[in-house]
Amino acid sequence: MRALTRRLMLSTTAAGVALAASPLRAQTTVPPDTEWPTYGGNLAYWRYQALDQINGANFNQLQVAWQFKTENLGSRPEFILQCTPLLIKGRLFATAGSRRDVICLDPASGEQLWMHRSPDEGLRATNAPRQLSGRGVGYWSDGEQERILYVTIGYQLVSLDAKTGIPDPNFGTGGIVDLKLNDDQELDLNTADIGLHSAPTIAKGVVIIGAAHTAGNTPRVKDNAKGYVRGFDVKTGKRLWIFHNIPMKGEFGYETWAKPGSAEAAGNAGDWAQIAADEDLGLAYLGIELPTGDQMGFYHPGNSLFSESIVAVDILTGKRKWHYQLIHHGLWDYDVCAAAILCDIPHNGKIVKALAQPTKQSFLYVLNRETGEPIWPIVERKVIPGDVPGEWYSKTQPIPTKPPAFDRQGVTTDDLIDFTPELRQKALAVAGHYKLGPLYTAPIMEKPEGPFGVINLPGYIGGINWPGGSYDPETHTVYTYSQTNPLNIGGIIPNPEHKMGQFDYVHANLPPQNGVKVGDLTVDGLPLIKPPYGRITATNLANGTQSWMVPHGETPDFIRNHPALKGVKIPRTGMIGKIAPLTTKSLVICGDPMTYTDETGRKGARLRAYDKTNGEEKGAVFLPAEQSGSPMTYMYKGKQYILLAIGGRGFTSEFIAFKLPGGEAPPPRRRQEL
Repeated sequence: MRALTRRLMLSTTAAGVALAASPLRAQTTVPPDTEWPTYGGNLAYWRYQALDQINGANFNQLQVAWQFKTENLGSRPEFILQCTPLLIKGRLFATAGSRRDVICLDPASGEQLWMHRSPDEGLRATNAPRQLSGRGVGYWSDGEQERILYVTIGYQLVSLDAKTGIPDPNFGTGGIVDLKLNDDQELDLNTADIGLHSAPTIAKGVVIIGAAHTAGNTPRVKDNAKGYVRGFDVKTGKRLWIFHNIPMKGEFGYETWAKPGSAEAAGNAGDWAQIAADEDLGLAYLGIELPTGDQMGFYHPGNSLFSESIVAVDILTGKRKWHYQLIHHGLWDYDVCAAAILCDIPHNGKIVKALAQPTKQSFLYVLNRETGEPIWPIVERKVIPGDVPGEWYSKTQPIPTKPPAFDRQGVTTDDLIDFTPELRQKALAVAGHYKLGPLYTAPIMEKPEGPFGVINLPGYIGGINWPGGSYDPETHTVYTYSQTNPLNIGGIIPNPEHKMGQFDYVHANLPPQNGVKVGDLTVDGLPLIKPPYGRITATNLANGTQSWMVPHGETPDFIRNHPALKGVKIPRTGMIGKIAPLTTKSLVICGDPMTYTDETGRKGARLRAYDKTNGEEKGAVFLPAEQSGSPMTYMYKGKQYILLAIGGRGFTSEFIAFKLPGGEAPPPRRRQEL
């Protein structure tokens, strides 16, 4: 039992705290600590704290404890702050601002204790594919030394003294490791299309770093930078290992690139998501994206490992233990976009070390995290191919039999809006210009007379996206926020003179055809598809069923105030966005992903709390802007706080912390007290 409990903590060993109890003991043990030592709360990515000072009975009484604006941390304001801060030994650590500085704050007052100014990287930062503040930092300690590590905009790994923010002179060169070097490929220091916005994963003294590239659709080159994953010694910055997500000749998986030379020519296939790890098993769980091209794979026929796969690698050596490919030769930009959730669940009378992977396509893939074997059957089912000349199509795709999808998949005419008969007819007319079909309907050639492409649901944004989900070890339940947001990802046209890059085919950008604006999936400005547009779903991993689902977020202003809907009663629709919930002892907590105007005329968003057992909304407090980073919670000096990043749509980013009324914040600390 003691070993099992330690294994399920899965939080950074050096943080010196246990974040949450073992699932087997969670019903009787409340975690004594109040820290948040990794981006996901622990290395298992639970986003969970068994705190209940803030509960359903008092949530509406929450008040703002403090706010910290980030607009002066960089040459321009930032509007999309995606960071989740860490709390360790009474200090908050975060990345912030358009320069991606690192800040240390007092958790009771939000006072800045120190700030590390990110190095001036010149052109390599200007040209970087992943700008702004990033998603956070990693923490490590051996009991004496304490380090904060992060990746700069220009793709350099920096190690700081956690007490002062000063770079560690024993790490790399002056505290910096250049991630564009020693990467088993030649990368231009100023122009290479590679970077990272995710927080580092630190496990067993190894800093695990993935890679990200320019987001989405048709890149101009096929031979883009490859997104290899590497492990570095946390003390010295020495490279310990590298995992080739696109295998080299002689490595496992190379033969799945059926065209000779295609593996060498391809780029991308990085792990740009957060990376979960199990220190007891000694495994890290990588989530790999598509090779260069996203919806076009004709230059690399075959299943092309390790694209769109979960890969378990040894933390200390980087060697592959197992992999599971979620999509064969993907054509939909369904990257593995979020960290896997690691959990011990009951199954067939035993406790199984499991992994639950939330995905853009709204499946929750549940695997044995020791072996990669599915907990419930995942079957190969036939899918609909496209008609792009030279494209290679997989005849089948893996479909989980349990749990059910947590959002809608595929489009039929039954999914189109029917708020009024007139809107229904217009929706049918819009949809008639496109090909409709189930999940994994492949892209098609676009024709001026139609069809203009395929309407895919979910679109390439998801489903869920990078924030992922949260997990309650008491009930073995995963909570996901997802959006219903279809996109036209078909529309392929020839590129014979390669004026639009190296690819023989590219995404179309046709002018209006017969009065129809190509790619506009709206009806008089309303969504083409029925609500809800944002939802939170509770999925029970003990039995593979869904416990509840509720729309999340109010009905947006552009829907509730639409003249065509005057006098029409529409239930709350929820809102689209990229957010994740937080789970506590009794609540699921999540902010709105959009702002709206309430009955008093005040515009803003809400931080909402739901009963985790049934989805009943227990309270909501005002936010001046939408949630942009995932929330966390902590207890500090007898007070529970909920902290999250907000910003967007003209509102400069900030961290905002809530607490219950009563009790004054302690006086500001002097620097020598750190």
